[in-house]
Amino acid sequence: MKKIFKFILNTIPRPILIRLSIVVRPILAFMLKGSRFTDPIDGKSFRMFLPYGYGNQRNNVLSPSTLSLERHRLLWLYLQNETDFFTATKKKKVLHFAPEQEFYKRFKKQTNIDYTTTDLLSPLADVKADICNLPFEDNAYDLILCNHVLEHIPNDTKAMHELFRVLKPGGMGIFQIPQDLSRATTFSDDSIVDQKERAKIFGQYDHVRVYGRDYFDKLRSIGFTVVEEDYTNKISPELVEKYCLAKGEIIPVCFK
Repeated sequence: MKKIFKFILNTIPRPILIRLSIVVRPILAFMLKGSRFTDPIDGKSFRMFLPYGYGNQRNNVLSPSTLSLERHRLLWLYLQNETDFFTATKKKKVLHFAPEQEFYKRFKKQTNIDYTTTDLLSPLADVKADICNLPFEDNAYDLILCNHVLEHIPNDTKAMHELFRVLKPGGMGIFQIPQDLSRATTFSDDSIVDQKERAKIFGQYDHVRVYGRDYFDKLRSIGFTVVEEDYTNKISPELVEKYCLAKGEIIPVCFK
């Protein structure tokens, strides 16, 4: 069974899996139903999560029900437990870049947020826009979610300035990225154009850099106050395992 799942996940990109999810998810959820692991986004439990990864497969990563990865479940728990995102009585303006399928419908249903999605290509985007040239007013949003986007952007400095510009004073942004915490400095090399080589070096063929620990200081240089939130250390080891989180993943929580 695991070999079948690995073959499917190695040959079908996750965005296509998501588009097929109307058919795929109920079947996977039924076949893998159990009690060992739980997806905190929908509360459903399974005997295993699916493997996932470009090149280097990670086991128990992809939720059979929401198709969430570790970073999605970690963000959900942080928003649920450490913020008033789900409970605020005063409506907040939220801007969500490249909205993830596992969040999109749930956030859309929330009556306590004024929710806008944006992306250059995503069919889920309310506003088609370039993150380096946003069509939004200054100081417009209380919360900005921009996760696993900046590693795709050649001029991430300009993108960060735009994120800072449209965030309200006192507002919060969460800008997750794939990060190699063993690296002191971010690595990029525009001369690498072969897709297989880019996937090998950058982790994915359409990534343009590997962020190091200096990512947080770059955000600070833009003007953000940055909290390096090691949230898995605030959760019991039992829940880290149960929710299939990546131990030590840092959430960059940014304030203006």
